[in-house]
Amino acid sequence: MFTALVCGAVVFPGLFYNFRKVLKYTFTQWSDADGVSVSERLVAAIHASLATAAGVTVVTSCRDVMTDSHWLVNWFVLFGAPYMANDIYAMYLSRYHTQEARGNSSLYSGHSLQTVKAFLLKDWMLVLHHLFFRRGLGDFFIGCLFTTEFSTPFVSIGKILIQLGLDDTRLHRINGIIVLLSFFTCRILVFPFMYWTYGQQFGIPLHRVAFHLPLHCNVGNLVILAPQIYWFNLLLRKANRLYLRQKGRNRDGNKGRPKTD
Repeated sequence: MFTALVCGAVVFPGLFYNFRKVLKYTFTQWSDADGVSVSERLVAAIHASLATAAGVTVVTSCRDVMTDSHWLVNWFVLFGAPYMANDIYAMYLSRYHTQEARGNSSLYSGHSLQTVKAFLLKDWMLVLHHLFFRRGLGDFFIGCLFTTEFSTPFVSIGKILIQLGLDDTRLHRINGIIVLLSFFTCRILVFPFMYWTYGQQFGIPLHRVAFHLPLHCNVGNLVILAPQIYWFNLLLRKANRLYLRQKGRNRDGNKGRPKTD
């Protein structure tokens, strides 16, 4: 298991470092904040793809949702731990360089406890999201939680397309639809799916499953589910704004078009 931890400590920081170097020389007009942000998204997409693959492998391998175990669960938790630490660091760097570029020199003239505190106060929910606790769940349920990362590559692609100035393209709109569908399916519907699977094994109707589980299990799932609903709501609002903006552009374009008889 120590090998998994070492591999993660080499792979994810190494990818982040090399992506920053390549982007810096490829897109010379980008700021440090741009390079850090895109590098963070690329590494997140790679980690999410691996997590999804691991999750699907575990879920499809477990026949008993409570007692079956799979070696990949503990291995990937250790392998992914350095990614979580690296991603928090990358988010901090991204915010630091962004604020620095905006001219907030009084606070962001150098790294300090003040800049770290400002980052934690602003992005505390994202930091909390990276703190993974197993909570004694069966490997089947951990595999399901791994698959929640399926939407992350598409979220990352959307951010990268915006950075490349391709936010007003069909590709970006199609990717946005995939983000909404994948996020809703894998980050929200996955919880009813876990309850339904548990009920199927023990002959319990879906609406009664919660009453057969310990309180801390239900509370733990609610704690994980709540931010997913919050983020999905933000995605819906953003999608609505983009739709209204595109609709307005189409209307203006039709007004300027000459009529033909």
